[in-house]
Amino acid sequence: MSKKAEVAAYFGVPWPTLNDGLTYHDIVRPTDAGLTLIKFYFRKYKNSAPLLGWLQRIQNKQITVDGKVVTLPDTELRAGAELVYHRLPWREPDAPYLLQVLFEDDHLIVVNKPSGLQVLPGGSYQQRTVLTQLQWHACKLTTTSSGCQKAHPVPVHRLGRGTSGILLCAKTKPGKSRLAAYFAEGTSVVEDKYTNSECNTMRKICKIYRALVSGVMAMDEVVIKQPIGTIKYPGVAKGLYVASPSGKPALSSVRVLDRDLENNCTLVQVEIQSGRPHQIRIHLSFIGHPLIGDPLYVSGGQPKCFHPELMGESFEKDGGYQRPENPVPGDCGYNLHAHQIVLIHPIINELIKITAPLPAFLQTQEERKANQPNSS
Repeated sequence: MSKKAEVAAYFGVPWPTLNDGLTYHDIVRPTDAGLTLIKFYFRKYKNSAPLLGWLQRIQNKQITVDGKVVTLPDTELRAGAELVYHRLPWREPDAPYLLQVLFEDDHLIVVNKPSGLQVLPGGSYQQRTVLTQLQWHACKLTTTSSGCQKAHPVPVHRLGRGTSGILLCAKTKPGKSRLAAYFAEGTSVVEDKYTNSECNTMRKICKIYRALVSGVMAMDEVVIKQPIGTIKYPGVAKGLYVASPSGKPALSSVRVLDRDLENNCTLVQVEIQSGRPHQIRIHLSFIGHPLIGDPLYVSGGQPKCFHPELMGESFEKDGGYQRPENPVPGDCGYNLHAHQIVLIHPIINELIKITAPLPAFLQTQEERKANQPNSS
């Protein structure tokens, strides 16, 4: 029998001061045989550190070759050699750690992610993520005399670090694969150029967001079909997602909930029918209404600061690049909340609806009045 979690259950462990560091394993391919140690790492991991940064890491005894520490950067590598780079523990940027459970049964756990918490490891956040808290929580529940079991829930989609709200996580492999298929199907029907209403009837999952945007929107409803692609951008190794005519299809349906003439902003509800990275931020900025507080995207769906020159050669204490001066996608400050999700349960095939409580600044005037004590 599946058991639904009680509302307002929380879990989370405070973050340690330092993380555990990381290890990166490589096997030298025949095509790389004869390369020097520093050339190998700079060529393969150029986005991790400048040349002088890799030199520092080698001389700091952080790299082994076939199990032995090597400190000479000009050491030639043979095919099949086993390389290990040990990244030293570091203090990650501050992040919240408590997660609210919105729904849970034998197959799923759905949490309310706070703004400022990254979903999966990446960049400076390797430990302070939702995934880590799910792992720790599973260990706490399943630890036996033989140690922590390996199985733990995993997120099946992403939310931006600055985005709060509903995050679906799967406990089982069948649950994970079917939920992943739901999201893939939602994106594929958009790519196949179905109409908005056709997309609605074909989907097995529906995600609804709340956002506060700059400016007073004139239309009550807007359907945005602007494609999203990438451009080269400092500090974003795989490119920055922006509005681009040559990008991939994306579809967002926007409905106005409240207009605030005095503060020149609009509260909107957004339903996305594809899952492009930063889609809502890009689409709303594309139509001239970027999210209030968004440090990155401005009108037109483009970055606020764009300097396509390469990264500089300065580096941090661990040898890695310094944080770029330009804003990057993970920067917080914008007002976006994954408010509701409706889906066909991936295992029991029942329709379920999950709602994450709204922050006060994303509530309509009527909702705020209804939530006030002794409101009539």
